[in-house]
Amino acid sequence: MLGRILLPSIFLVLAYGFWVSSSFKDIAAGVALFLFGMLCMEQGFKAYSGGTLQRVLTVSTNRLWKSLSFGVISTTLMQSSSLVSVITISFLSAQLIGLAEGIGIILGANLGTTTGAWLVAGFGLKVNLSAYAMPMLVFGVVFLMQSSKKTKGLGWILVGIGFLFLGIHYMKEGFSAYSQHIDLTQYAMTGVAGLLVFTLIGVVATVVMQSSHATLTLIITALAASQITYENALALAIGANVGTTITAILGSLSANISGKRLAAAHLIFNGVTGLLALVFIRQLLQAVDKISAWVGIAADDHTLKLAVFHTLFNLLGVVVMLPLINRLVSLLQRVLREDKVERDQPRYLSEASLALPDVALEAVLKETRHLFSNAFTVIAHGISLRRATVTGDEDLQFLIEAPVKFIDVNLDDQYVRNIKDIYSANIEFLSRAQAEAPREYAEGYNALRRANLDVVAAIKAVKHLRKNLLPNITSHNSHIRREYNRFRVRIGKVLRALASLRDSDDAVVTLLSLDQVRVEMADAEHNSARVIDKLIREGSISSQVATSLINDGAYVNDVVQRLLNMTEELYRAAIPHDDPVHAELSLQADEIQEIALEVIQDSGAEGPDRS
Repeated sequence: MLGRILLPSIFLVLAYGFWVSSSFKDIAAGVALFLFGMLCMEQGFKAYSGGTLQRVLTVSTNRLWKSLSFGVISTTLMQSSSLVSVITISFLSAQLIGLAEGIGIILGANLGTTTGAWLVAGFGLKVNLSAYAMPMLVFGVVFLMQSSKKTKGLGWILVGIGFLFLGIHYMKEGFSAYSQHIDLTQYAMTGVAGLLVFTLIGVVATVVMQSSHATLTLIITALAASQITYENALALAIGANVGTTITAILGSLSANISGKRLAAAHLIFNGVTGLLALVFIRQLLQAVDKISAWVGIAADDHTLKLAVFHTLFNLLGVVVMLPLINRLVSLLQRVLREDKVERDQPRYLSEASLALPDVALEAVLKETRHLFSNAFTVIAHGISLRRATVTGDEDLQFLIEAPVKFIDVNLDDQYVRNIKDIYSANIEFLSRAQAEAPREYAEGYNALRRANLDVVAAIKAVKHLRKNLLPNITSHNSHIRREYNRFRVRIGKVLRALASLRDSDDAVVTLLSLDQVRVEMADAEHNSARVIDKLIREGSISSQVATSLINDGAYVNDVVQRLLNMTEELYRAAIPHDDPVHAELSLQADEIQEIALEVIQDSGAEGPDRS
């Protein structure tokens, strides 16, 4: 409802401003160019923020001071605390970093955003930026026309800087023209009322423009043209600082509970910082005067003094909140809890991740592992095996002769509760991510899609197998009972092997281990066929039962192959797309069958009853 009212209201205000004042057009155009420049810069930095950013985050956030430094440096380079906030939320949603590290980055981003005020006040207002903007745009467009992703990224950055410079130029020119006809300082307010009203205006302006950098630039250029008072400019800067949290909040709406906690931490930090600035504004102003005199800033240079104030109150917020981070984490985890739902939901997917191909790939990789973890239990219960039995140390061979303990489970209900929503979300996320990602990520996304399909296909095969499995594992015919229990053992062994490989970080070793499992399962499949032939010849089972064993054996083989294929696809997706081992690691199907036959021939003396 608010969105329906807000956008038309903005259009009406702009239309009225364009009609009554040509100077307003310059200011509005300047703001638009500035915002467009920031969007271009964000687009450019995304070209460098995939795997590189993930590797940097891994080594740059394992200590609080590193997280803080990362926030400062990344925001200084990107000149967008909003982009850093959204990227941090996406990494947190994918559990690539922890909540405390994420909060550290947000604190650093607030310090990093103060560099924008220094650049505009110290450089932008004293130099004709339009002269620099044109070459930036020309070179930027030349780079944009190249095929290389990194070169295009550099092009977007240069174009973005060019539009930023043009935006500052037009804002400055617009306010200078305004000062010749209208004195906006007649609307100035002093005292507490002025602080509160202009702080609120700063919040609203930043919410509308979705950029505290744009708001601060507008404030500084208006202050330089003497269109607002120094005191009101300070209040506007405080409001801009609080208003910038709206971007993180919007970015967290589609994130998981971790992303929502980080957005809440961002709001708390900026809110506390703004409150401290308002309460201690007189003391801060005294400190600004002393620091300005010490570094040589003139007493009447209010634009640079605003930059000092902006840095000072953000630094105050960091000093106050830094020792409280662990308590803040505990509070957020206690207050913002995951909803208890009857149907398991995705944990790692978020809208913010889609903008970063490497993060999106990592998020859906984790979500597919989550899906398999749920499927592991469903499959085990489907063949009447406890998860603890599968993952334990007990020899599964004892199941062939041991009395069966039924696990009464409704596979359809378990599928709906634990599989369906996650599987659907993964497929939708993969479709959206693949549409936006560069071509080199296609194989990774395709591998994950196949992995998801394999998980569901394995469950469906177990469902078909279960129809004959349950009555036959209690059959009075010991031969029938033994063969169906061998089916259970074969699937149980694969699940156990996959569970043992789950914590392996070495994708290459895992893929080689999977080949060994494939050979063992092919051996078991050939042996099962030999046993069935022998039982038919000896008259131990009827032809109808033999047919059922053959058909159900096919379901077992399908479950086994689907599980192994799924695991292989998961680990292939985890290997960097340009790694040559992709084409070299796993054995081909004919190679596996050849090795399995050799194993059978070499061990034929052991008899046909091996499992």
